Amino acid sequence: MNLTLKVWRQNGPTDKGQFKTYEARDISSDASFLEMLDIVNEGLESKGEEPIGFESDCREGICGVCGMVVNGAAHHSTPRATLCQVHMREFKDGDTVTLEPFRSKAFPVLKDLIVDRSAFDRVITAGGYISVRAGSAPDAHVTPIPKVLSDRSMDAAACIGCGACVAACPNAAAMLFTGAKVTHLNLLPQGQPERYKRVQAMVEQLEHEGFGHCSNHQECVRACPKGVPLDVISLMNRDFIGAQFKLRS
Repeated sequence: MNLTLKVWRQNGPTDKGQFKTYEARDISSDASFLEMLDIVNEGLESKGEEPIGFESDCREGICGVCGMVVNGAAHHSTPRATLCQVHMREFKDGDTVTLEPFRSKAFPVLKDLIVDRSAFDRVITAGGYISVRAGSAPDAHVTPIPKVLSDRSMDAAACIGCGACVAACPNAAAMLFTGAKVTHLNLLPQGQPERYKRVQAMVEQLEHEGFGHCSNHQECVRACPKGVPLDVISLMNRDFIGAQFKLRS
């Protein structure tokens, strides 16, 4: 399989950046997308050229750092898959493939296809945790949790913080990510003592980071590789409104 790659090259946040064209030759249809990039980079390095900068870690759809925009779609158009799970059989011989970083004011480009997603870390640090002392690990089922709530919490907790929702959103909003991190704790009994402080702090940090606002395009849900449901946004908004009354001095 032979492909033409149009890759965004940028040396850093202040560099203007531009697309450059590369050829990917003799690529196996069984290779993963990242393995294809590895092969291209080996060819560039053998010619003394700068390899294409991209991130990867687990290559098993767990960590989410491999994210980039492929042919206009975050993580490519393969449903419920991170880019490392996409294989070259999804493409045709002779295709032209365009690669771009996740674009957002809150995700400055570090190099080529690598962006700084530490804004997500700061949103979680603002309140995405339970600090109440609970002592040693309790026995199973000590705290009864209705199955419908535990299931919804686990659905929200599936978020891996890859940033595809931000890249797919026309407004570069991070409401799906923040909603997931708020919801998976706020639905559980252990998350109740800090429920309203948590949502207020995380939403305020979200605003501070410069993400856009949700206007219900729902592109975030379509791009999410883990299928985080849209209702985490409404649950977060409900609790945020409630926090304005609960936390009044």
